[in-house]
Amino acid sequence: MIGYVTLGTNKFDEAAAFYDALFGSVGASRMMETDRFIAWTTAPTAPAVSIIRPFDGNAATVGNGVMVALAMDTRAKVDAFYAKALELGGTDEGAPGIRFGNFYAGYFRDLDGNKLNAFCMAAE
Repeated sequence: MIGYVTLGTNKFDEAAAFYDALFGSVGASRMMETDRFIAWTTAPTAPAVSIIRPFDGNAATVGNGVMVALAMDTRAKVDAFYAKALELGGTDEGAPGIRFGNFYAGYFRDLDGNKLNAFCMAAE
């Protein structure tokens, strides 16, 4: 159902490097880009995550309560993705672990403070 998610950034070049490395760790690459916008995906028809310099020229701000959830297929991939985000300068918002049932997730913020998580529904 989700086609893409766009995150505003005030640190375009730094955010591009952060997401190149982070998304590259799970096989995603840039699919579209301009001097104001970059989108990453794992396949042309798969959902994408993008960064953008706000079109109105104002500073990008973090939405309170907004979070982007990125699906992984194993707990090990959640752990590795979360660790990679922190290695790249992201900040911890909740270490990987079971939240309820089989829902396993690790939460972090990117360089602009946008909240993301990596999760899986795996019993492993």
